[in-house]
Amino acid sequence: MQDINWNDLRVFLAVAEAGQIARAARGLRLDPTTLGRRLRRLELQLETTLFERTREGQTLTKAGEGLLARAETMARAVRSIDSAREQRSGLGGNLRLSVSEGFGSRFLTPYLPRFARTHPDLSIELVASSGFLSPSRREADLAVMLSRPEAGPVISRKLADYSLRLYASADYLEIHGEPRAPADLARGHRLVSYIPELLYAPELNYLDDFHSGLSADIRSTSINAQSRLIEEGAGIGVLPCFIGDRAPGLVPVCRERMIQRSFWIVTHQDMHGLPRVRIARDWLLDCVRAGRSLLMPD
Repeated sequence: MQDINWNDLRVFLAVAEAGQIARAARGLRLDPTTLGRRLRRLELQLETTLFERTREGQTLTKAGEGLLARAETMARAVRSIDSAREQRSGLGGNLRLSVSEGFGSRFLTPYLPRFARTHPDLSIELVASSGFLSPSRREADLAVMLSRPEAGPVISRKLADYSLRLYASADYLEIHGEPRAPADLARGHRLVSYIPELLYAPELNYLDDFHSGLSADIRSTSINAQSRLIEEGAGIGVLPCFIGDRAPGLVPVCRERMIQRSFWIVTHQDMHGLPRVRIARDWLLDCVRAGRSLLMPD
């Protein structure tokens, strides 16, 4: 039998952890077809079936469970070697940060160029989208999430609190009038918010925090799209203050009413001590300290 390729074992481990080929492919930054081909090659070499296909994805067979224990031992040894090498050689390699769309595109980007100049040997990937990559499945080196994970092989700490409030355009308020209290939003006002069944985190369900039973008339999965819609006069909506206070033409509504959410830094426990992860974590803490007045305005 040919020697087993370690990269094929990495593919096997990724699928075992993720439970789905597509999800594992994202974590390894591979095309799903390529990943599937490597997995089949490994099965042919071992002359066994490692996964059964189910409606949910891939489930380990008995042979797969046996291989998993041995492959995990090998993976721990490889991570230990990689960590020691990184400690000796200094900061470099690839850093993937997973953050929410608004935080990544509207708060972090002004701080990123200087960070990149300070660490020229570090390749930086900022994944700022509606949803998060998973540190527990090693899809990202570090994630900034909206809540603290309750389980998984991860280490987390609070990054910062941030405030949100209602905003509208001056043109909208001139036409429809300004509500004096959140209860007035239910009478004669159009609301902009998320699509309820497509929320990727329950913390994004903002409207109920202002007044129970409110429902949006215009909805989007994108906070940037919501911000633009509010700026264009489509309606009143909830935005983080670090977005709304800097958006041209937006006016705070019901100014005395604000709500609060939190950002959490999350890393896989095996990657927590890597130099690039430590540096990124410290940089994020510096960013929120520098931008505290944007996150939590008076």
